[in-house]
Amino acid sequence: MIRPGLTQFISIYHDDPDITEEEKLRTDVCLTIPPETQVDGEIGKSVIPAGNYGVGYFEILPSEYPQAWATMMGGWLPESGYQCDDRPCFEIYLNDPKQHPEGKHIINICVPVKPL
Repeated sequence: MIRPGLTQFISIYHDDPDITEEEKLRTDVCLTIPPETQVDGEIGKSVIPAGNYGVGYFEILPSEYPQAWATMMGGWLPESGYQCDDRPCFEIYLNDPKQHPEGKHIINICVPVKPL
């Protein structure tokens, strides 16, 4: 999932777009940094909470993000024996789509889970 020592780009989602109005959706755009990194001003630092996550690996075009999320939340999750917990969901971006021969985004969708 998150690999120590490797800079990774991540988006953390704090709201469900099916429930929250679009203008009120909260998202953090992040990159991994060493723990000792100092930040100030508009730049913040936080830790993604530890725990169990369902992780889906996808190679998708930009238009296919909604379907990938539907696969995780409406396909995998109901059949998994788990339910979402209160930690945020996030995406880990694993490539530069400009370098992919088909322009695809390679991502992990991470859903925090707990037993039913």
